[in-house]
Amino acid sequence: MKLDPSFLTHSSEDESYLVPVSGNSFSGMVRGNKTLGAIVDLLKEETTEEEIVRKMRERFDAPEGVIEKDVSHVISELRKIGALVE
Repeated sequence: MKLDPSFLTHSSEDESYLVPVSGNSFSGMVRGNKTLGAIVDLLKEETTEEEIVRKMRERFDAPEGVIEKDVSHVISELRKIGALVE
């Protein structure tokens, strides 16, 4: 899976944004924290959910299961708005 190139991303120190360009069926804006930004950055290249979890564990220290839950939730939400190419 990979982030659909019809979505633009921007991350600041504490917030991340995902915005569709014209011609996209989703017409809103996704706003999230640095976790969202890290996941979206990993989705800029072809990857798997398992690979994202592995790389997030290398970057963040979180209790068991938290990273898996966060990654699963973000991927599910991105699928709902058509932001993933699978």
